[in-house]
Amino acid sequence: MNNKLLIIGGSGFLSGTLARIAVSQGYQTWTITRGQQPIPTGVNALIADRHDQEAFAKVVAAVPENWDLVVDCIAFTPADIQQDIDVFENRAAHLVFASTDFVYETTQRQFPQTEDTDYYVKEGYGAQKRLAELELLQYAGPLPWTILRPTHIYGPGSGLGCLPTHSRDEQLIARLRSGEDLELVGGGHFLQQPILAADLALMILDLHGNAKTYGQVFNAAGPDVVESRRYYEIVAKILKTSLQVAEIPVGPYLAENPTLKPFLCHRFYDLSAAQSCGISLPSTSLETGLRAHVASLAE
Repeated sequence: MNNKLLIIGGSGFLSGTLARIAVSQGYQTWTITRGQQPIPTGVNALIADRHDQEAFAKVVAAVPENWDLVVDCIAFTPADIQQDIDVFENRAAHLVFASTDFVYETTQRQFPQTEDTDYYVKEGYGAQKRLAELELLQYAGPLPWTILRPTHIYGPGSGLGCLPTHSRDEQLIARLRSGEDLELVGGGHFLQQPILAADLALMILDLHGNAKTYGQVFNAAGPDVVESRRYYEIVAKILKTSLQVAEIPVGPYLAENPTLKPFLCHRFYDLSAAQSCGISLPSTSLETGLRAHVASLAE
């Protein structure tokens, strides 16, 4: 019998990639979305707004299945995780929460950053994700869970760009082809370790059935640690042009954009915890992944 997977999300960047790969690997796959965007072929579509808790629970209850793996790609608050626990505690064999590396406090990072730290952000996007993580970390019930903290996710289905002011920039290819200077904060010298969405999806599926991962938190990052400007240099190389950079000083930029602080630090990670639990680490080089990403947008 096929393994059964439910994705909370399914029409977004990571969730859509996960759904497509799961179907290709023979998973019987369900998604829960608001029904406002297309979902991948071969998926069983459930329609509900997760913020309507009664409707969400009703839609799940109507499915005469239990799931081997439930992956929440869109949880953002403690209430979202509590909803997962309430609805799936007796319906799922394993829950995976896609958190973020933005939970780590930017001024107290290790190099490379391990999962074990006392320093977490106190405000913004990362703080909300951390509060959501704590719902699982404090949970003592029977539902096995795993938390992943991915770094910058890239690949087909998303915009190009990993650093303000050109993060997910829909005009990035046009800018590079025209020879326009890219305004990179700090000249793009912050180290990053981007992960291809397809590699992250495979990493998620590799958690299935692995009891060593239950109750654990893992960093998720690609194989290459590069300066952010190198990311843009690779894209320019693929486009057969050159990168022109106009440096934006970090201090004044942060003073005007304090919420972007998590982007403006070194973001590279120790993956030994995942490896020691038998999780296959991402292996797609940044250049290979960016070639696929650029090709998808050029089309």
